[in-house]
Amino acid sequence: MAVQILRDSSRAAVQKVVLGATKDQGGTRSHTIVVGGDAALPFHHFEGEIVNRPVIGMEVQDIVPDWPEALKNPFADVINEPGRWAQKCVDEYGADLIYLKLDGADPEGANHSVDQCVATVKEVLQAVGVPLVVVGCGDVEKDHEVLEAVAEAAAGENLLLGNAEQENYKSLTAACMVHKHNIIARSPLDINICKQLNILINEMNLPLDHIVIDPSIGGLGYGIEYAFSIMERMRLGALQGDKMLSMPVICTIGSEAWRSKEATAPVSEYPGWGKETDRGILWEAVTAAALLQAGAHILLMRHPEAVARVKENINQLMVSNAY
Repeated sequence: MAVQILRDSSRAAVQKVVLGATKDQGGTRSHTIVVGGDAALPFHHFEGEIVNRPVIGMEVQDIVPDWPEALKNPFADVINEPGRWAQKCVDEYGADLIYLKLDGADPEGANHSVDQCVATVKEVLQAVGVPLVVVGCGDVEKDHEVLEAVAEAAAGENLLLGNAEQENYKSLTAACMVHKHNIIARSPLDINICKQLNILINEMNLPLDHIVIDPSIGGLGYGIEYAFSIMERMRLGALQGDKMLSMPVICTIGSEAWRSKEATAPVSEYPGWGKETDRGILWEAVTAAALLQAGAHILLMRHPEAVARVKENINQLMVSNAY
C-alpha cells in the first residue's frame, strides 16, 4: 500500500544574500554566490524549493595559526603566504569562499597594523576570484579600526564582514552601508538577542538581504544540540514569516571542531581513540553534517579532507527525491 507523505507548505522563505561582485557590478570577483532562499526545512525538497545549495568557506589566516600539525600539514607549503594559501584552498580543495581571519591584528599577538591588514585582504583578493568572508581578531577597538579600513579599501567587492555584536555593531554596520558590503550578525546562542541585533542593524538602514546570522555554534559534543535547536527555531521563524529571523546562517565549523579534546588529543595518551588526524577530520565533518540539517547556509571549515566529505554530503542532500 502506498504511503502518503504529509507536506507542510510555508508562508515565507529565507532571505537571499549575494556574496561578491563581478567587474560589471563594481568588484573583481570571477562570479557571485547566492545563499539562502529556502522555502522549506533543510533539504525538504518535497515541501518547498531549496534554490541555493549550502557553500563552504575555507579558513585562511594572516599569521601562522596555532593549529595541530595534522591540520597545518595540508597547507605547510603556503601557510606563511595568505594569498597562496587562499589559492590552494580554491584551486586544489574546491573552496566556494575564502574565510580570511585577521588574527594577526590582535594587540596581544602579532599586532599587525591597519595597513598590514588591508594589504593582506588585497593580496587574497588578487590571488582568488571567489567571494571573501573577512573577520577581525576579536579585540573590539582594533577590529573597529581594521574593519572600517578593510571595508573602504575593498569598496564594491561586496564582502561579508564580521563580526557585529550587540555591544559593537554600529561602526561595522555603517562601514558596510557606505562601502556596500554584507555583515555577519553574531549572537551568543540566544534567539532573542539574535533577533534584536538584526532589528538594530536594520534600523540603521542596512537592508535585511545584506545580513547573515552567526548563532555562535558549538562543536560536536560541545553544545551542538543547543546550537541545533536554536538554528532550527530560526528556520521555522523564517518560514512562518518572521523577517528578523529570515537571514541565512553562517557556522564556524572548523574553529569549534578542532579545539575539542577529542579532535586533537595525542594517540599516545588515548590509544583507544585512534589517530588524531582521522579523529579531527571526522569531528569537523560530522559537526558540519549535523548543522547542515539544522539549516546552515555557509560552513566555515579548515581541513581539506573534511571539506571533501561535506561537499559529497551536500551533493547527496541536494538531489530532490521523487516524493
